[in-house]
Order: sequence, then structure tokens, then C-alpha cells
Amino acid sequence: QPERLVLTSTLAQQCQAIVIYTGWERHALVGSDIRLSCSFFSWRWTSEDVTFSWTYRPDGSRDSISIFHYTGGEAYLDNKGPFKDRLEFVGNPGRRDGSILIKNLEFTDNGTFTCDAKNPPDIVGRPSSVRLLVFEKVPIQAGVITGAIIGVVLGLLVLIVVIYYLMRFLVARRVFSLNVRSVSGPAALCRWGFCQSRPEPIPGTDTCVAKLA
Repeated sequence: QPERLVLTSTLAQQCQAIVIYTGWERHALVGSDIRLSCSFFSWRWTSEDVTFSWTYRPDGSRDSISIFHYTGGEAYLDNKGPFKDRLEFVGNPGRRDGSILIKNLEFTDNGTFTCDAKNPPDIVGRPSSVRLLVFEKVPIQAGVITGAIIGVVLGLLVLIVVIYYLMRFLVARRVFSLNVRSVSGPAALCRWGFCQSRPEPIPGTDTCVAKLA
């Protein structure tokens, strides 16, 4: 038992999980090119033996086919399948990037693309998939969603600017009000020599004025 625990601990230290990332869903137009990104996270430095593999499963099919493989510093492209002469490796393995470029898209390219990566000794990981949808023109729903997102972002920016200037106005108004109060107060008037006592009436003046009237 102790020997088994030591062996298990040693293997765990030598091999750790690798996490692979791709997009979730991509939209593209017929005849255009699209980049399908694939990267990974590993606790190890990028190994010279790093590998990337891409498979493709068309919509309505249960079977996947291999379309790309990178190993030993060499890229092996699909040369007889549906992406013959239309697939290009545009990644950078040294930066943990295994992206591919598919050119001149067709309607039949709709499907799920799955990327798997290994960075020995980190080889235990779950492949990541991205679904590709090819359209003749941008779908209305996608355009509406994109427009709504842009509108919300712009609205938030405008609201932030309005709140900022409103706060500045209120602060400036408050400061001005305090300054006016401090300047116009009785104590301030006395400090500036405007505080004088009311002269006492001359005895008999009121009576004389009344008689003259």
C-alpha cells in the first residue's frame, strides 16, 4: 500500500491536467474564410513534443473525421477529405496556439470542429469543440442581437457620461452655495467693514417732523 501511494503521488506530480479552449459557435458567409482558434492551459512550459489535433463532424452525422494533426514540429493537413486545399495551419505551437484557417467556405462545411492538445507530460484533458454555421447572408437574428448589444453598450456609455457631468454640476453648485453663504453672512460683512450700528434718533426730532407735517 505505501509503495502504491508513493507511485500514485509521483505520477500526479509528473502529469497534470491540461485545459483546452475553443470558441463555442462561429458564423460565416459562403465563400469567406474563417479562423478556428484553439489554445490550452498547462502548468508546464510548452514542450517540444506539443501536439494539436482537429476532427470534424458534419451536421447530421455521428462520425468524425481527422482533418489536421501537428506533432514533432510538423503540420499534417487534410489532403483528400472535404477540406482538401482549403485548410491552413495558422497557429503558433510555441505560444500554445493550434488555430486553423478554413478557406472558401461552403454550405456543406456546417458542423462541429473539435480540437485536442497534449503538452507532455500533461496529456490528460478534455477536447474542446466549436460549431460552425455557414450562411448565404448574415442571419437577421444574429444581426439583431449584435445591434442590440452595440446599442446597450452605447447607451451605458452615454448614461455614464451624463451621470459624470451631472455630479460635477451638483458639486459645483453646492460649493458655490456654500461660498455665497460664507461671504454674505453677518460675520463676513463685519469683517469687511459693512457692519455698522444704527444711529440713535435725536431727541425731539420725531415731534418736530410731526409738527411740520
